[in-house]
Amino acid sequence: MSFKTGERRIWDTTATLEALSGADVALWIWEPEADRLRLNGAARALGLGPLAPECSSAAFRALALPQDRAQAEEVLRPREPGCEVVARFRVRGGETCLWRGVWLEEGVRAAGVVAPETKFSASERCGLTGLLDRRSFIARARERLSRDGVHELVVADLDRLRRLNEALGHERADLVLAALGSRLAAAFPSDAILGRIGEDEFAVLCEPRGYEPASVLRDSLEQPLRIAGFDIHPTLSVGAVSVEGGQDAPEAAELLRRAELAVEAAAAAGRGGAAAYGRSMETDGLSRLALEADLRGAIGRGEIMPYFQPVVRLSTGALSGFEALARWIHPRRGMLPPDEFLPLIEEMGLMSELGAHMMHAAAKQLATWRDSHPAMGALTVSVNLSTGEIDRPGLVADVAETLRVNGLPRGALKLEVTESDIMRDPERAAVILKTLREAGAGLALDDFGTGFSSLSYLTRLPFDTLKIDRYFVRTMGTNAGSAKIVRSVVKLGQDLDLEVVAEGVENAEMAHALQSLGCDYGQGFGYAPALSPREAEVYLNEAYVDGAAPVKARG
Repeated sequence: MSFKTGERRIWDTTATLEALSGADVALWIWEPEADRLRLNGAARALGLGPLAPECSSAAFRALALPQDRAQAEEVLRPREPGCEVVARFRVRGGETCLWRGVWLEEGVRAAGVVAPETKFSASERCGLTGLLDRRSFIARARERLSRDGVHELVVADLDRLRRLNEALGHERADLVLAALGSRLAAAFPSDAILGRIGEDEFAVLCEPRGYEPASVLRDSLEQPLRIAGFDIHPTLSVGAVSVEGGQDAPEAAELLRRAELAVEAAAAAGRGGAAAYGRSMETDGLSRLALEADLRGAIGRGEIMPYFQPVVRLSTGALSGFEALARWIHPRRGMLPPDEFLPLIEEMGLMSELGAHMMHAAAKQLATWRDSHPAMGALTVSVNLSTGEIDRPGLVADVAETLRVNGLPRGALKLEVTESDIMRDPERAAVILKTLREAGAGLALDDFGTGFSSLSYLTRLPFDTLKIDRYFVRTMGTNAGSAKIVRSVVKLGQDLDLEVVAEGVENAEMAHALQSLGCDYGQGFGYAPALSPREAEVYLNEAYVDGAAPVKARG
């Protein structure tokens, strides 16, 4: 298509500047040799009026907020021709703006545009929850933190989202997230800034007046809900940080980083944990790198070994067996709890190697105990199959060989499988579990009652044991919902002729309550924590002599 010259619409300088002003956009040119920054367009609307039409670098730095001056320096820093300039900061009396540009060919000047951040990236909301997405949450938080007063940022991480996705499928798990987003919006006043800042993370920034934001968040999101016929009991790991707003307030992205460090610390303390940010958390990143380096080869060196937590028959108090739990005896840091290294092992793809090591070591120890205590010939040991280990090639042959080498009878070695592993592919799981049962392993369904269960598969899978999650056991005395779940699981086990083990038994009162419901076995700190092989030997001897394992009167 061709145009006659007279028909062309030519933009002159005045029209261009008028258009930029109407769009709240300004042009900038920086000439470091002349120490001159020139601005045209909507400079006044952006809070840059004191700098227009031109200013020195000193005036430019002075107008930027103190905490944002490092970002402002990015505009001024000389670079090679063609290098891009991107900076995001606030000036006094203005909102957060994004500066974008490029160093021109001759390398003596840069040019670009500046506009409110929302002009480049309009405030967007998560389509699933209706809350602000991470980028928009940070932008809004940055503006809010410029106000004087105390601000609190609370971040909550939904525990076990991956298990939800595996058990329910992504579409149903999305319904859970959508419901939580609605609850969060209803729980806080309209001036609170709410966001879904990650796949399983929610954030709230507010000025708490007469309420505790972390408590409100937890109370609103940890209520049970029912999705597609499944009872879901959400739990959260919560991190919080408080700051003074105003010109010296930290950058919003930095504040969010601190809150997320607190979330990591809360998650390390166990499901449903909470933590407030502290400077000591800053060393965690470096510690994590060092720990990862030390982990390589730790299994082969024998540093990671099974500790044994007793499993007790509630009706008689007799020791029935042990559950083998991984502990890392670090050569410099001593014994490390599993929460400090198991997530790293999973990230490094070493879970199958760890699972095989734990099974072999625990079976060998059990064989030693059974030989030295023939009167306790029914003693068992349980080993957890890690996520995905049920599909490990050679698992069935490994189990059969382990039983044969150690001379263990059928059922002496119990394998504990999580519901998420089963629900990923119930039909395939049924075939593998049946083969494991035929090879001589006992089978336990771990953490039963956490909300992802489909009862139909229980009648088709060859389990002999159900294990009730410790959260419900620990809270059954104070939470009516937990008490109902415990009663239901015990009754279900009785109806299906399955043994039931309650985790998290902390005292004699809990043990008595579980026994009155007809629960078969209990384990937890009320009897003993996970014990080293030598400590477990002492415990076994004492239980053998006394005829019963002692339980604490109070937790």
